[in-house]
Amino acid sequence: MTKLDIVNQVSEITGLSKVETELTFEAIINSIKVSLSKGERVDIRGLGSFAVKEKSPRQARNPATNEVINLDKRFVPFFKVSKLLKEYVDKSMKSI
Repeated sequence: MTKLDIVNQVSEITGLSKVETELTFEAIINSIKVSLSKGERVDIRGLGSFAVKEKSPRQARNPATNEVINLDKRFVPFFKVSKLLKEYVDKSMKSI
């Protein structure tokens, strides 16, 4: 499912125009981005939580050249799926 598919489906369900739905969707995504960039956690009950993890500096190897490279400390977003969503998907997939 793509962003366009989500916008179309939500537009149908809510009766909002596709433009209004897309603007709302973009605002939600932007709010999540801004919160994460401030180091804040974003919890969406029934879906999961977004947060930022700090990755320590480490050595890695370039697989193409086999050269050892040093990776700096970095921050990466991650998503943890809620228990409710896990159970819903598991139940739905088993009934297919």
